[in-house]
Amino acid sequence: MRLAHTALFAANLERARAFYTRYFDCTAGALYHNPRTGFRSYFLTFPEGGQLELMAWDEVTPRPEGRFCGLDHIAIHVGSRPAVDALTARLAQDGYPVVSPPRVTGDGYYESCVLDSEGTRVEITG
Repeated sequence: MRLAHTALFAANLERARAFYTRYFDCTAGALYHNPRTGFRSYFLTFPEGGQLELMAWDEVTPRPEGRFCGLDHIAIHVGSRPAVDALTARLAQDGYPVVSPPRVTGDGYYESCVLDSEGTRVEITG
């Protein structure tokens, strides 16, 4: 078995698509739109496999603050420690919040954590 994809709701679908295609080199599929329900989505494919579905309704409830049940973050492997450092610096320079700077975690991973355009935590691993 394998994980087929992860799906995230976005308040601004185009802004979210631009974030992942710009910073993580994803390729976006065609926009799916159901005019009856107002649902819209893009499937994004990462260069080395894996997909992220970005979804939107006409109204989406904002993400709750603090800890909650459900998806906490997504992790994207960028290949090396220098790549983690460079991408984290680029995102910070472009105004995205850095939750935790690049570091070695207690379990031995090298990662940083940023917030995407919609406030979802994204771990960048090397």
